[in-house]
Parts: sequence; structure tokens; C-alpha cells
Amino acid sequence: MKIAGIIPARYESSRFPGKPLALIAGKPMIWWVYKQVEKVNEFDEITVATDSSLIFDKCNEFGLKAVMTASTHQTGTDRLGEVASMSDADYFVNIQGDEPLIEPDIIRSVIDYKIKNPEVEIINTMTPLDESEDPAATNIVLCAAAENGDLLYLSRAAIPCSKKGEKIAYKRHMGLYGMTKEALAFYSKTERGYIEKIEDIEMFRFLENGWRIKIIEVVSDSVGVDLPEDIQKVEAIMKKRGIM
Repeated sequence: MKIAGIIPARYESSRFPGKPLALIAGKPMIWWVYKQVEKVNEFDEITVATDSSLIFDKCNEFGLKAVMTASTHQTGTDRLGEVASMSDADYFVNIQGDEPLIEPDIIRSVIDYKIKNPEVEIINTMTPLDESEDPAATNIVLCAAAENGDLLYLSRAAIPCSKKGEKIAYKRHMGLYGMTKEALAFYSKTERGYIEKIEDIEMFRFLENGWRIKIIEVVSDSVGVDLPEDIQKVEAIMKKRGIM
């Protein structure tokens, strides 16, 4: 089985335009993400998928493999699907381009699960919601899973909701997931469904059409970059860890 690591990187962002090129300790964020992914020896290839010539050129400047994809993609998974259609890899792992501190072991957890369960086509990840995070924040996707590891539902609302007011151990959906070429081909040719349009969550493309998704829980200390002020947080963590 040939496994590819794909890092979608979009230039346009309503909250942080040009985010993949934002400098962290003197290097663009996409460089830091790529270097973390390179530590995963199980990958046969690693590619940045972008619709921006600026990002593409910067990747070339730093020796990072990149491909240009269409600018019409609505989601990162659409971009992943285009790359899959051009690749001879069998399995594709999506790594968010705004996670400069993503741990290689977390990425390996998806690959290890696939190797041990070759029949599983789609693997997602979730992590406990930090107590400092608001479960009602619409920029956070929460999820609910069955005892057997099947993904049941995702939402930008606080799920599950306690009728009696018990304390809930919320699980936050991560943008780290793996899919077969066949699953991505289905995604690329299928229209958005009713729930996907409402929640604006890509995985509903599969759930609404009867696909099973396995979700594994991981514990991650990674800090995503959503806003310019997050750069300082990342640099402080890097300094503390002796990375810079």
C-alpha cells in the first residue's frame, strides 16, 4: 500500500489571508508543517496542494514538493481528491496546513489504524476539548462516536447535549484524516447534501450517503493558527520546546 501525505494550503482566508506564508521564527508556516510531516517515515510521498502561485513558488523556494490545484474547490477534501486523481498512491492522509506543531505520532496513528484495519476506507481523529475552549463556538467541530469507533455525528453546536445537566467530556474533531482513492473519487463527484450544507462539515458528504467512518481518539498538544495573534503562541511553544 502506497501512502501519501497531503497538506492542503489555501491563500484566501477571511480571518487570515495568506496564512500558509505567515512567518514563524523566520520561515513560512507551511515549511514548519511540511517538516513535521517529513518525520513520518511511513509516507511514500508528501505534497502541498494549493491554488496559489505564491504558495507554490514559496514551496519550490524551500524545496517542498507542491502541486497547483483548481481555485474552485469548496473544501480541503475537494483539493485532496484532485491530488488523488493524479497520484498512484492508495491511501491519502490529510494534514492541515495551519498546524505547525502537529505531532508525527498523531499522524502515524491514522496510518497504523489503516494498516491494522485494511478494510476501513475513511479514518478520522478526535481529541478531548480543552477546558479553555467554548463548546458552543461555531469554529469548533464537535463529534459523537459509537463504542465500536464509528463516527455518529458532527456539529458546530455543543454535542452531545445533556438533558439533566451532567458535565460532558466533549470531543473535538481534528482536521487530520485518511481516505482511500475510491472514497475521494466518490467525494469529488458527489454533491453536497442537506446536512453538509447546514453544518458546513465535509464528512457529511460520506455520512449522508451511507459510508462508515471510523474515528480514533488522540491526545494532541498541537496549536492551530486561526488568527495572526496565534503566531506568537506558536513561537512561544517552539521556544519552550527548544525548536527555535
